[in-house]
Amino acid sequence: MSYTYEYPRPALTVDCVVFLKDNTDLKVLLIERKYPPFEGKWAFPGGFVDMDETPENAASRELKEETGLSEIKLKQLHTFGAVDRDPRGRVVSVVFYGFNDINNSRLQAGDDAQKTQWFPVKKIPPLAFDHEEIFKMAMGKI
Repeated sequence: MSYTYEYPRPALTVDCVVFLKDNTDLKVLLIERKYPPFEGKWAFPGGFVDMDETPENAASRELKEETGLSEIKLKQLHTFGAVDRDPRGRVVSVVFYGFNDINNSRLQAGDDAQKTQWFPVKKIPPLAFDHEEIFKMAMGKI
């Protein structure tokens, strides 16, 4: 399908904030980015929405591709659209959040993630993009 538009358009991405409550802590899922921008930095799983999918389907796909997790009920948190939020250009992200079951917590890094790990919410590393702002908003929802 081909499109021609007179005006520039932003790219659309999704990000996933997934929490896990284990016996000791509330944890959040992060990936270590494999590629620029922010190569080697921690971020939430996510990526670009394909032309033939909804943001909800993109969120589930990206989560599975980057962490190996599936079957997580995700809810829309917020849309983040600051003009300078991504150094690659104008990118708007629809962010989803959800809770994972302890029995479904085995991780397998893949695609754009070189590592994936559960972090206690009180000990998260510095985050890429505007993900610290996203994290604060998600924490306010739980």
